[in-house]
Amino acid sequence: MRQDFAATLAANRSFRLPLRSAPRLLSVSAAALLLAACAGTPHKRQPTYKDSHSSLAGLPARAPSAASAGTANDVLFRAIALVGTPYRWGGNTPESGFDCSGLVDYIYRNAADILLPRTSGEMARVEGRKVKRMTELASGDLVFFGGRGGISHVGVYVGKGRFVHAPNSGGTVRLDDIDGPYWRDHFAYGKRLLD
Repeated sequence: MRQDFAATLAANRSFRLPLRSAPRLLSVSAAALLLAACAGTPHKRQPTYKDSHSSLAGLPARAPSAASAGTANDVLFRAIALVGTPYRWGGNTPESGFDCSGLVDYIYRNAADILLPRTSGEMARVEGRKVKRMTELASGDLVFFGGRGGISHVGVYVGKGRFVHAPNSGGTVRLDDIDGPYWRDHFAYGKRLLD
């Protein structure tokens, strides 16, 4: 028995990462944490929906058909006004800070009276017209990003190739080019909730 323990201990001691691998491991771990931050929240809230909105499979469907270009402008201006607000995982108000889905929900709730689900993955399942090409996006469209693991980030398109989003821990809500190398490569699709 003692020999088995000694052999196990010796085997575990021999498994050490070379020091030169530490920065790479640290950067991969940090990237994984940043992507996970927008995928969920530390607590689950029960969504409530206004009577004027329909629902589908427990998620809000889309804005009433009376939604106009004025509402899209309200979404646009609300989004731009929040640039510079601190990032906070699980945050959903200007006072507490925002994560990506908290930001998008806050914008739509206050500018268009539309309550969205709490995570980017759930938002991606909300009914709306899917916009597959970046060139066809319109101001106010939701923009989704991800990879093989599914949707991991969401923002609001504000026109002229730019979108507002809460990108990562330690940062702030910002305006970025959707055609930047990272965003272009991870763009999944847009979703139009406003007619």
